[in-house]
Amino acid sequence: MSRGSLEVRDVQKTFGAVTAAKDISVTVPEGAVYSLIGTNGAGKTTFVNMVTGYIRPDAGQINFGGRSIIGMSPREITRLGIHRSFQIAQLCNELTVEENILVADAIHAEKGPSFLRKAHDRKARDRAMETLERFNIAEHRNRLIPELSGGVKKLLDIAMAMAGDTQIMLLDEPTSGVAADEKFPIMDLVMEALRSTGVTVIFVEHDMDIVTRYSERVLAFYDGRVIADDAPDEVLSDPEVQRYVTGAPG
Repeated sequence: MSRGSLEVRDVQKTFGAVTAAKDISVTVPEGAVYSLIGTNGAGKTTFVNMVTGYIRPDAGQINFGGRSIIGMSPREITRLGIHRSFQIAQLCNELTVEENILVADAIHAEKGPSFLRKAHDRKARDRAMETLERFNIAEHRNRLIPELSGGVKKLLDIAMAMAGDTQIMLLDEPTSGVAADEKFPIMDLVMEALRSTGVTVIFVEHDMDIVTRYSERVLAFYDGRVIADDAPDEVLSDPEVQRYVTGAPG
């Protein structure tokens, strides 16, 4: 299995009487772009949380690059190269855009409390500027977070998640909180930046226009199960997906 590939086999997870994941098996090859769709509570977030170590599955296997990651902490999994952004941007309002990037980079670079010294390193500042330019937000480098639009905050959050050696990037609703006229420009920037580094991308999204435009393959979740796994057009025309996910007539 290649370095940036993800293999999930027969994964199960229950919370009391609620089945959050049932017999989930997925292989995401290196460099692919997958999207996860489904209504709230369908199992998408549980899947992401299991892959990133926030939840441990009750059964099954999760392998990254041929190595089991079950039982590893989120920090350990991040250091292996599986990174994520969140639906609500995780930013420090008291710092500037550049300082947020520097702190993220320093945390990834150092395991101990000395990480903050790395934020003042010249190489770290050069890397920060390269990242800001890649996501087209360098002009905001000296602005504080409350001054930014929702779109810029989203770009900064994803840019921070890319700190370190990223092999797989999981994006939780990358267009959430973004104005309607910004969603395609934002996603164009994000996908161009991610593809330029060759990372594998898995994103959760409710907007089917985004799913169709940017995904190579779609996983449709319902009631803790994957009910469809195929190219976007095939999944969105599936009768079960139309009935349980999109609400479109079959």
